Amino acid sequence: MQLTKDDPALQEEAVDAALAAMILSASGWRAIFAPDGNEENTHSKISPAHSIIVAVAAKVFADYVKKTTGVARPALIVGMDARPTGKNIAGVMMRSLTTEGCTVRWTGITAAPEIMSFARSEGVSGKAQGFVYISASHNPIGHNGLKFGLTDGGVLAGSEAKLLIEAFRSFLSESGRIGKTLSLINGADQTLIDAAYSESPRVKQKALSAYLDFTREVVSAASDRAEQEKLFASITETIREHPIGVIADFNGSARTVSIDREFLLSLGVKFAFINGEAGNIAHRIVPEGEALDCAAQFLEEQHARDPAFVMGYMPDCDGDRGNIVIWDETLKKTRPLEAQEVFALACVAELSHLVWTGSLRCDENGRFLDDVAVAVNDPTSLRIDVIAEAFGAKIFRAEVGEANVVSLARKLRELGYTVRILGEGSAGGNITHPSAVRDPIDTVFALLKMLAIRSVGDKKGLFEIWRDISGNIGSYKDGFSLADIIASLPSFVSTGGYTPDALLKVKSVDHAALKERYQKIFLRDWEEKKEHLYKQYGIVAWDAACYNGIEERLDIKNFGEAGRGGLKIIFVDDQDDHIASLWMRGSGTEPVFRIMADAECFGLERELIAWQQAMVIEADNE
Repeated sequence: MQLTKDDPALQEEAVDAALAAMILSASGWRAIFAPDGNEENTHSKISPAHSIIVAVAAKVFADYVKKTTGVARPALIVGMDARPTGKNIAGVMMRSLTTEGCTVRWTGITAAPEIMSFARSEGVSGKAQGFVYISASHNPIGHNGLKFGLTDGGVLAGSEAKLLIEAFRSFLSESGRIGKTLSLINGADQTLIDAAYSESPRVKQKALSAYLDFTREVVSAASDRAEQEKLFASITETIREHPIGVIADFNGSARTVSIDREFLLSLGVKFAFINGEAGNIAHRIVPEGEALDCAAQFLEEQHARDPAFVMGYMPDCDGDRGNIVIWDETLKKTRPLEAQEVFALACVAELSHLVWTGSLRCDENGRFLDDVAVAVNDPTSLRIDVIAEAFGAKIFRAEVGEANVVSLARKLRELGYTVRILGEGSAGGNITHPSAVRDPIDTVFALLKMLAIRSVGDKKGLFEIWRDISGNIGSYKDGFSLADIIASLPSFVSTGGYTPDALLKVKSVDHAALKERYQKIFLRDWEEKKEHLYKQYGIVAWDAACYNGIEERLDIKNFGEAGRGGLKIIFVDDQDDHIASLWMRGSGTEPVFRIMADAECFGLERELIAWQQAMVIEADNE
């Protein structure tokens, strides 16, 4: 690869334009890497301007790792999801890193949780100091991006990501930036690049092994191998008596070459899949809405052939989230679960698991004795508050962004809380400690544990624990199904994050000013609507909260305090219970403005989301 300053595509204006189009956040740096700017482009080529951007990103991350770890020649793990532009981005990335004195360990296609658990494992032995992951997560196929992390099992915290972004922008504002960057790309030692590629199969196998070991620890909540074996032996025995089948629509994602099949089959779970070739992305990437239709249809076919098949999942391209389809025994058909339902089920499973293992104890009066918390993002449904309260757990909210939720959970652990489960309920999936990233295999196992960990003698199974704690006696029966577990959840309806109702385009660049204008409209409308909302739904008052990073501020007086973070209006009844909410925030990874309504009943959710749309549009047009 040789680029020169004479290339007309390498004018400073082209690089500046490519930089201006990028979205830079703690959740990842993303852009449309396809040279024609078409977000659905399936070609592998990237533009010279984007090559410059990638090389600079590699350089500033190498500098960051050296400074943070004190290692002069750090080893960095580099991997990618299944997008077509990944290999060319990786080629530039590895050249720049090696020029900067880093050793590159190339995994090839790897799921996000896999590369992060591998970095965590290698960090313990000092064999790696960090990782770079090439992915745009759930964005369309023409997009790509970068995620950075050290060896704590997750991406950089928001505060650290901010430092990296500042260094990146600073370098790209320097005079002579094109020439400096070309020296990074063209000055690489090709023998080092060739060595990284030749070692890739061995590195990938080590990554898979580390990921499998770590996933066993996460699912079992036990670091001791003997304790893990007890749990998995129990699950295997139950599955032998009550067979369970799981399907996957891999959709050509990075999970096609991960641990899913091996792990599930090893426990006796029946497994079938479609779209299992890496890079063969058959339909929309984000695992919500119509994208789940293929999984639902395949599950229906498998269930007709073998009734043991009762659930399935579809991951996004980097495999760090995946939503669920089930065979609904009540409806006698398959159906996809809403993202908020998936997270709620995972919370019930993992909080019940804490009780089952004795990590969450209660006294003879049923009062819980241990400090337990759940960390979630701000648009996560109020349903989770009801679930947590049943277990004596506290809910803490952070701004949207996986890094924010993970950082909040770490802070809570420092304060003495047990935080077994956390996540972004609005997007589905979950993060189960000690993992620091969403992982569909953990979500699948949360549901499997609810089905397979049953009562033995005096020891109650997970669903029986939830039945007793929640008081949903009527939902439990010996031959319970996933539909019975779902029916036991608190009743809430949330606007889907990827439905047309939830996505707006706004002209306003200053989101703080937009929210101040919105406040005036809300206060005006509240006076007009409050009598109706009380008579129809029992709403008597509201409170406003804002979310920036890991900070939650309640009872704010100026909605503009939210800035570019999340703004939430929480409605309460005369018992001071939170029964509904409105939420808004501009996306940090996509050019959209997101809104949501969450309520105890469908009619209220529909009324609130229509009201929210009208208010935001009016505020944007003022």
